[in-house]
Amino acid sequence: MTRLTGRALRATVFVGESDLWHHRPLYTEIVGRAREAGLAGASVFRGIEGFGASSLIHTQRLLSLSEDLPVAVVVVDTEEKIRAFLPQLDELVDEGLVVLDACEVVRHVGRRKPA
Repeated sequence: MTRLTGRALRATVFVGESDLWHHRPLYTEIVGRAREAGLAGASVFRGIEGFGASSLIHTQRLLSLSEDLPVAVVVVDTEEKIRAFLPQLDELVDEGLVVLDACEVVRHVGRRKPA
C-alpha cells in the first residue's frame, strides 16, 4: 500500500487530446511512465476549452475543433521523485506546458491488494 503525506510536488502537463506518442495518446504514455517510475499517482483531466502557445482556442462548442481539446495530466509525489521524472517529460512533450507546484498531501492511501 502506497502512502504519501506532507510536502510534495505536483507536475501538471498540459497537452492536446490528439497529441500522440508512437501511435497512442500522449497522456496515456505519461501516465504509464509515471506508474513505471513508481510515482504516487497520476490523473488525466479533459478540458472543455483552452488555448496554448498558438493562441488558437480549442473548445467543445465548435464541432470542427472538438477533437483536440486540452488535456491536463497531473502527477503528484515527493519533490525528489517528480524532479527525477522530468527528463521523461522532456522526451515526451514536444508541444505543451509543464508546470510544477509545491503542494501538501493531507491524505493518500492506496487500496489494499487481495491476499
